[in-house]
Formats: sequence, C-alpha cells, structure tokens
Amino acid sequence: QVQLVESGGGLVHRGDALRLSCLVSERTFSNFAMGWFRQAPGKEREFVATINWSGSTTYYADSVKGRFTISRDNTKNTVYLQMGSLKPEDTAVYYCAIGRTGTWDYTESHYKYWGQGTQVTVSS
Repeated sequence: QVQLVESGGGLVHRGDALRLSCLVSERTFSNFAMGWFRQAPGKEREFVATINWSGSTTYYADSVKGRFTISRDNTKNTVYLQMGSLKPEDTAVYYCAIGRTGTWDYTESHYKYWGQGTQVTVSS
C-alpha cells in the first residue's frame, strides 16, 4: 500500500508564506504525476496544483496562480507546495495525491492514492 504523508501545515498570518511537503512511499514515484488539493470547511475538495512525472510541466488553479509553486524532488520521493501571499481564503486541509500516470491532471479521478492532509490556517 502506497503511503503519502503531508507536513508543513500550520497557522500563519495574511501575506505569510508556507511550504508543504509530501513524502511518498511509492518505489516508482518518479513515474507518476502528483497533485495538491484542498478542502475548506463546508466546501468540497478542490484542485490546487499538479506536476508531471519529471517536473517539467505544472498547472495551477486560477485562485493560486502566481502565489503557489509546486515542485518535486524525485531523489527524495517528495513533492512540495510553496505557498506565498497567503490569504484567509486559503485556509483548508491540504492533500497530496499520486497520479495513475505520469501526465499532470486536475481531476480527482486521475489520482489513485491520497494523503491524510495537513491543516493550513491563515488569519487576517
């Protein structure tokens, strides 16, 4: 069973930065795309960012474009989400997920395993 463990969440203020990490136990991690999603209280889970297997291509939700950066280190089986200029509306539980293929995708059905999530709270 593949395990994904997110870390780096916390309580920050508006305008602050935060970096999330996701360590993946998948032996062939470098073959698969990765994604970050989030779920705010009372809302459905939504796409945030995705990266292809090599890290050469990324795609972002409009709400985070220009503020968030997704990256990966295939030597460490880890994907990152660097978040900047945080806003209270970014408050959510953030989940990483590993794709079924190496191609990036923004739909949840593309992803086969998910982490337990890490809480990010942005105060005003």
